[in-house]
Order: sequence, then C-alpha cells, then structure tokens
Amino acid sequence: MKKPTFQRVLREFSSFLLFFLSVGFVVSCCMMLFLNVLSKEMGLTYTSDNIAEAAKITFLNVVMITVLFKTADFIRRRIMVDRPVKMITDAAQRIMNGDFSVRVKHMHGSGMEGFNQIGESINAMAEELSSVETLRTDFIANVSHEMKTPLAVMQNYGTLLQTPSLPEEKRIEYAKAITDASRRLADMMTNILKLNRLENQQIYPNPTTFDLGEQLCESLLQYESTWERKNIEIETDIAENVLVSADAELLSLVWNNLFSNAFKFTEDSGKVALTLTADETYATVKVSDTGCGMSAEVGAHIFEKFYQGDTSHATQGNGLGLPLVKRVVDIMQGEIGVESAVGVGTTFMVKIRRAENGPKEDR
Repeated sequence: MKKPTFQRVLREFSSFLLFFLSVGFVVSCCMMLFLNVLSKEMGLTYTSDNIAEAAKITFLNVVMITVLFKTADFIRRRIMVDRPVKMITDAAQRIMNGDFSVRVKHMHGSGMEGFNQIGESINAMAEELSSVETLRTDFIANVSHEMKTPLAVMQNYGTLLQTPSLPEEKRIEYAKAITDASRRLADMMTNILKLNRLENQQIYPNPTTFDLGEQLCESLLQYESTWERKNIEIETDIAENVLVSADAELLSLVWNNLFSNAFKFTEDSGKVALTLTADETYATVKVSDTGCGMSAEVGAHIFEKFYQGDTSHATQGNGLGLPLVKRVVDIMQGEIGVESAVGVGTTFMVKIRRAENGPKEDR
C-alpha cells in the first residue's frame, strides 16, 4: 500500500473542504427557505438566540452529512475504483516482469464494464505475449540444434582431413562433406535473415507487372540437371499471357522452394508436374510430385519454422523453406494450400492476384 504523501493529503483535504462547502451551501439555503416559509405562514418570530442556536444545529448537520457522504464516497471508491485499478496495475506489473500467465479476473457489479474491457485487453495482450515468448524460445532452441549438426560435421571431417596417410579419394569425400555442411549452414542463416526481415516488415514488396508463366519456366529450368540426374519426368501445363502484379524477386523464392522440395522428395524415375491456370481475379499455380507424400498430421505443421516431417531428408534442408513461402504469399495477399497422401505424392497450390485489366490467357 502506498504511503500518504503531502500532495495526496492536501488533495483529500481540498476534496473534503469543497464537499463541505457544497453541502453547507445547499443545507443553508434549504434551512433559510424553510424558516422563511414558517415565518410567513405561521407568523413565527426569531430572536438572535434562536437564530444562533439554529445556526449551530445547521452547522453540525452540515458536518455530519459531509462526513457521512464522504465516508460513503470513500468506501465506494475503494470498492468500485481502487480495487479494480489495483488488480489491473498488479497484472500489468507482473507482465512487465515477464510473467505472461497472469490474467485479470472478470469483475462483477454495476460500473465495472469499463474495467472489464481493460482487463480483457490486458488478458489478450498477455496471451499474445506468451505465444510470442514461446515461439522465441522454440526458435532459439531450434536454431541452436540446427547449427550444431553442420558444425559437428565440419569439425569431425576437418579432424579426419588432418590424417597424414589419408587417401586422395577420402580427402575429396571429406572436403565435399565440409563444403556441403557449410553451404547448409549458410543457407539456414540466409533464410533466417530473410524470414526475420519479412516478419518484421523490413522488406517492403515492390510490385511490378510481369508474365508469371515466364517466371515459372525460368525457375523450373534451374533444376534441369537435377531432374536429368534422377531421370524425373517433367509435365507442364502453363497458360499463356498470365500477368500478375507482385514482387518478382520475393515470388521467385516461393517457386524455388516448391520446386526444390518437389525434386528432393521425388524418387528416381518419378514425376513432377507444373500447372498454371487463371481466372479474372487470381492466377493459380500447382506444383505436384510423386514423392513419399505426408500424413494429415505432418501437413498441419509444415509451415512451422524448423519443422521437418520426413527426417530422412533432414540433411537436405533446415525447415525454413515453407515458412518463408507462407510468409511471402501472405505478404502478396495470396493463398497457399497443400494436398498430400502418403506414398502417392504432394501438390502445393498457390493463388496470386492478377494484374488489373491484364489480358486473359490463351489456352
């Protein structure tokens, strides 16, 4: 409880004095009016002694009424104002100290509506902060875990490279393992930075109008060596003259990640399909593969950071690609969905808004 200060005592005294004067004025006016009526109607006369006695009684009544009303007002403020204010400030203080589990209880009674609205806002804030803190903690833990693996690989193979009698083929193999691990680490850091900048809105989209089909073809051709090496069949159905209004550089991240996943999870002699269709409002891109697929439980988490449903391919990624894709699509005000079945394959569908007044596609 706060100790009374001089300013607080002075404020309370001023409030009491103002209340006393107000009550005194009202009571005095009522008494004068009442005595005036009595003197006119009943012909009563008052002496100086009677008036002095009445003045004393009136003063005492004023004091008693003031004390009574002030006491009632003090109790009312304690219950209706100070108590809910203290509950809210205590909750805010605990949140400031890092306790996000605190919740302001619902207050019952007349006049509590405003305090309950404040309490609900504080509860929502605490819940959101708790969620953010959980994500932050998980993110740090996941980053630490993901960094340890490539660092351990580089350390182990670096030690093996120091063996004097190491054969040439082993030296090349170990050096390649170190290079791959360092590349994976660099890719993870790059994706973390991109994702952080996107989530903190430090990257502002620079929308331009361009042919989406041409961009998709250019992105797909980057994986030509991969599909030739794995003998993967490529199937395309791309509508012509589909113009979209979007940030081309950011959108290329989406296609590169989706194609990379499709080829990564598709076994040799499998098939990857690319489809582009459009209506008056949206262009729809579908990237399908005949890979291992995933269960509904895995599919519900694939857009979470560092989540990897297929651990057999964990060394080929870091679980940041699809969250990055989701964030870019959200920024573009588009939509992304996935359909998958275990042992059958996976299809990602992305919808991007078309350029206004753009030409319709020719099929």
